[in-house]
Amino acid sequence: MLYTIIVILLILWLLGYFGPSVFSGIPRSGNVLHVLLVIVVILVILRLLGIA
Repeated sequence: MLYTIIVILLILWLLGYFGPSVFSGIPRSGNVLHVLLVIVVILVILRLLGIA
């Protein structure tokens, strides 16, 4: 379940980062990208430590 959340957040982050340059209909989201990346990093660290 945690891996699914991590993958979804990474896909959303990549879509937000590369999306506006590839598809003009996707708006730039700025700080949301960094929040998603921080959440993914925290989840990965928790998984490595065995907490989650």
